[in-house]
Amino acid sequence: MSSTNPSIEKRKRPGVARSYRNEQIEVDWEPELCIHAAYCLRGLPQVFDRNRRPWVMVDAASAGEIAATIMQCPTGALRFRRSDGGPQEPLPEQATIEARPNGPLYLRGNLHIVDQDGTVHELPRAALCRCGQSANKPFCDGTHRAIHFNTSTAPGEG
Repeated sequence: MSSTNPSIEKRKRPGVARSYRNEQIEVDWEPELCIHAAYCLRGLPQVFDRNRRPWVMVDAASAGEIAATIMQCPTGALRFRRSDGGPQEPLPEQATIEARPNGPLYLRGNLHIVDQDGTVHELPRAALCRCGQSANKPFCDGTHRAIHFNTSTAPGEG
C-alpha cells in the first residue's frame, strides 16, 4: 500500500517555495519572485545550477560564499539564514530603488510590500514590475523581456 504525503507533493509543484539546508545555512527560494536574472548562476555555479535537481547544493561552497552570492539576488527570491554563527543579511538603513534600463525597479531595504490581494510581503530585496504586463504584480515576472519593454519609449518614462 503506497501513501503520498500531500505536503511533499505540494512542494514539488511549480511556484511553491523550497528550502535547502545543511548545518551552516538554510537557503529559501520563492519561484514566484524569481525573474531569472541569474546572479546566483554566474556567482556560484557549483551551488546554483538550474539543470540539476535539486538545483541548489548548499554543501558545494561555504556558508559565507553562499550568503554573499544570495545577497546579489535583486528580487529576494533567494534568501538565507545562517545557523553557523555567521552574519545574517544586513538591511540597509535607508531603502533604495534602482530603475534598471528596460527592466524592473530593484528595491533593497526593510521592505513591506502589500500586493493587490492585501498580502504583505516582508523582504530584504524585491523587483517590481515597471512595464505593466507582469502576471505577478506588483512583482516583476520577466515579461518585460518578452514584450521588449523599452524605457526610452515607454509612456511616462524618461
